[in-house]
Amino acid sequence: MPQLEQFTPSVGEVVSRMRALDAALPERDGIAVFNRVYLAVTEAIDRGIDAGRFPDARAAITLDVRFAQRYLAAVEAVSDGRRPPACWRPLFQFRRHPGVRPLQFALAGINAHIGHDLALAVVDACRSLRCEPAELEDEFDRVGDLLVSLEERIREELMPGPDLLQIADPLTHLLGSWSLERARDATWTAARALWALRGLPDVAEEFTERLDTAVGFAGRMLLTPLPD
Repeated sequence: MPQLEQFTPSVGEVVSRMRALDAALPERDGIAVFNRVYLAVTEAIDRGIDAGRFPDARAAITLDVRFAQRYLAAVEAVSDGRRPPACWRPLFQFRRHPGVRPLQFALAGINAHIGHDLALAVVDACRSLRCEPAELEDEFDRVGDLLVSLEERIREELMPGPDLLQIADPLTHLLGSWSLERARDATWTAARALWALRGLPDVAEEFTERLDTAVGFAGRMLLTPLPD
């Protein structure tokens, strides 16, 4: 199971990297669409930490940063000509496809990041903090709640209007098959399983690879090109 560096930067440093990406990428680029969504989430978490909404600020910061590092590492891998995790490959492959709608890009990124990266980030954070996953459950739930509320807003902002309902029918059907709440529940189970398997690295690696592949398959379905 890949591990990130043990040094934990601040949430502000992560936000700065996402803002730099936002400034560098074309607006319609699929990675740019997801990055704007994720930047809004990370800024909201940063404000929540500053406002004392997370009882254990150190745990919240560690989880949030380890989580963001997984996404930023995927972006860096592609920039360097390396292959990103399987969960991210569909989004990078289809990022400029004219038949993929902005909502699809946003949710495909959320699928990759929640379905795969968050489980690994929980394990990363537990290693850094020397704690059990159960001790991070409150922070995990608060981050998840922010993502669920943001997903609702994304659907409202990026779904076509009433005058396009006939065209949007395939999109509505496609996106109705995926649920962030279900993905979040599955991720918590996967994180606990990975933590339990930490003493069996070969099994943990196989579990991680299968999770990565499955999440990538779901992402490919979310990015099915649709007619104009």
